[in-house]
Amino acid sequence: MPRLPRSLQPGFCYHITVRCNNREFRLVRFECRKVLLYAMQKAIDKYGFKLYALCLMSNHVHYLLEPKQPQDLPKIMHWLNWYTAMCFNKLLNRTGHFWEKRYHSTGFLTSDKRRALNTLRYIHGNPKAANMQTGWFYDYSNYGTYDRLTNDGMTQWHPAFLALGTMLEACAAAYRKFCKQYRPQPKPEKKHRWGSKLLARMKLERQPQKRSPGQMHLWNDWEIPDEIHQVAAKFVLANCYDPKMAGVQFDDLVRSNEVRGDARCQVTEARNADSS
Repeated sequence: MPRLPRSLQPGFCYHITVRCNNREFRLVRFECRKVLLYAMQKAIDKYGFKLYALCLMSNHVHYLLEPKQPQDLPKIMHWLNWYTAMCFNKLLNRTGHFWEKRYHSTGFLTSDKRRALNTLRYIHGNPKAANMQTGWFYDYSNYGTYDRLTNDGMTQWHPAFLALGTMLEACAAAYRKFCKQYRPQPKPEKKHRWGSKLLARMKLERQPQKRSPGQMHLWNDWEIPDEIHQVAAKFVLANCYDPKMAGVQFDDLVRSNEVRGDARCQVTEARNADSS
C-alpha cells in the first residue's frame, strides 16, 4: 500500500519526531548528542529554517520547526537524518538503519497560538514526563531559552511565546507558569501481540559477536573537533539547569574565561528561576 503524501502548506510549522531503530537507546552518548546538535546547526545554515523547539531524548528527538518553503521540509529531514545516521554508525561501529522508519510530522498554522504553546510545552516536558527529572531545565532541550531568555545560537522564540506579554520578562514568566500547570497523560498499557506470550517462554542462545582484527572501536580514540564542541557547549550552557555542572562535558572549552564567566551568571539565574 503506498504511503500517503505529507500535507505541506505555507505558513505552517511542524512538530517532527524521529526515533532510533528498534527503539534502542542510541542517543545516550554525549558524543552522539553533540554531533546531532552540530548537524542541526549545519542544517539551519544550509536550509535557513526556523527552529522553535528541540528536545533530544535517549532514543528519539522532537523538533518544532518552520521551513522557508513547505517543500523544504522533506529535504531538511532527509539531509539531517542521512548526515546523523552516517556519523552515528561510524561512531558506534555499526551498520544498517539508524533511524526507525520515516519521521513523523504534524503541521499547524504558525499563527495558531494555543496549538503552538501546547506543542512547545509538550516537547519541553518530555524529560519530565519520562521521569528523567523533576524540573523543566534539561541540557538537551531549549526550554532554558524560553525561561531565562538566553541565546543558544540555534533556536528562536515562537511568535506565540512573544505574544504572551508586552516585555520578554513577562513572556517568560507567563510561559513558566503555563508549563507548571502541565500534567502529562499516562501512556497506554502495552497490548499483547500475536505470539507474545508463546515467544516469551522461549530462550534464544545468542552467539558472541565476532570482531574482525581490522576493526577499531572509535569511542576511545576519536576526538571531537572543536567546531562541534563549540556548537554543543553554547546550546547546553544556555539551556541546562546548572551550567557549571553541565560544563564538565566540555572540559576544554570551560577552561576559557569567556565560557566560565557565562556559566557563573547562568547558574545563578537558573537556581533563582527554578526555585520560584
